[in-house]
Amino acid sequence: MKQDLSERDINRIIEMAWEDRTPFEAIEFQFGTPESEVIKIMRNSLKRKSFNLWRKRVNSGVSQKHLKKRNPEIDRFKCTRQRTITHNKISKR
Repeated sequence: MKQDLSERDINRIIEMAWEDRTPFEAIEFQFGTPESEVIKIMRNSLKRKSFNLWRKRVNSGVSQKHLKKRNPEIDRFKCTRQRTITHNKISKR
């Protein structure tokens, strides 16, 4: 596991890994942590049963954790409907 990750970064990586629509490439882009390291982090941080359920879901057809499984028209990491955060406040639509 990378030593330069803070506990806050590790928690965010776990959160992003749980999300089905967040690809591993987005995690690597943001934290420099490849898929194999994310799997190690998840293995060390989750209970065995939770980890097994996560791996099963990631490897199923439901998850879009790999860009190859995503619709090719989706070329972004962020949802178009996601609000932008400016000056620590959520901007209104």
